[in-house]
Amino acid sequence: MKAYQINDLKNFMNKLLLSESFDFFLLEEGTIVTYNTFHIDGHIRKDFYTKEEQEDSSLCPYDFSLWKDMRPLCFQLIKGKRTPISFKFVLLLLPGHRNKILSTGGYEEQAHQVKSFLLTVKYDGTAATIITGTSTNTFLMDKTPEHLWDQAFQKFMDKQQIIWEEL
Repeated sequence: MKAYQINDLKNFMNKLLLSESFDFFLLEEGTIVTYNTFHIDGHIRKDFYTKEEQEDSSLCPYDFSLWKDMRPLCFQLIKGKRTPISFKFVLLLLPGHRNKILSTGGYEEQAHQVKSFLLTVKYDGTAATIITGTSTNTFLMDKTPEHLWDQAFQKFMDKQQIIWEEL
């Protein structure tokens, strides 16, 4: 787990809310504080869909909403003449990307032990921070998955030209 300070806030907000840069994440939860506090539970409510839709795995392949589907809604709540008081998003890396990171680090045989790689994106009204995390299915003494995720995320931020510093 590492924490990162975002140094170019405008560029980061554009990447997060207006581009496809973070579209390979799922939204687990979000809170946006403007004139009201908006809480988003990213869990997919399968009972909302018809029986036929529930059986079609391509319509609801994950337990959480895709960030690319939720991003426009979050942007609508955030945009305006005033900046939000704060927001927080918990994003989970899509499972296919998680597995790719683990396999490039030689961890594919133990991949079942890693539930998800996540980001907690926080904005406090003046600054944005990102905290990486690893959710496991069991206690792991080996920190290899965590290190692989931190390295991959740093490469991602550099590729996206997100200016950051480690806290």
